[in-house]
Amino acid sequence: MMPHPYPQGAGWIEVIAGCMFSGKTEELLRRIRRAQIARQRVIVFKPTVDVRYAVDEVVTHGDARVACVPVAHAADIARLVGEADVIGIDEAQFFDGALTGICDKLADEGRRVVVAGLDQDYRGVPFEPMPELLAIAEYITKTLAVCTVCGAPASRTQRLVARETRVLLGATDTYEARCRRHWDPERFDAEQEDLPLAGGSR
Repeated sequence: MMPHPYPQGAGWIEVIAGCMFSGKTEELLRRIRRAQIARQRVIVFKPTVDVRYAVDEVVTHGDARVACVPVAHAADIARLVGEADVIGIDEAQFFDGALTGICDKLADEGRRVVVAGLDQDYRGVPFEPMPELLAIAEYITKTLAVCTVCGAPASRTQRLVARETRVLLGATDTYEARCRRHWDPERFDAEQEDLPLAGGSR
């Protein structure tokens, strides 16, 4: 349950976590837009590696978008945050481990920090720094997708291409959402192996 009304002068961290195609970025943008309507000072960050749909915007698979500041390292967030009351951070799993301490410090300063990211990689392994962020967050939202095989609630990301690298940007040509029953991290779609890679993890 989200805090209401928001306490003045208090800071906190909200984490939106889940698999791909579960609406994490959509939920992040919903909260950011509400903060903008409330005329709060807002800034949104994303990692520079995410250039799938736009360089300087956070974009959902449904093409909802908001302007953002792309940064290469978590330390850049602390340097560029300015006087923002609300800080949005998308694709948190692509940032280095310093992100946890930076989010904690921003919350200590009385700011609202909203972070979205994958909680597990395609192998089902917790995706750092998300576990640490989940541990220190005041509010956690776990989003679920729909299994592309059976329609059940999906909490896992199925990689469709045979690539061993942990970070692999992609969309529906590279990943699918799967339930526990139909998720298999060792199985790849041979017909998809040579497709060019596209965008990521919303």
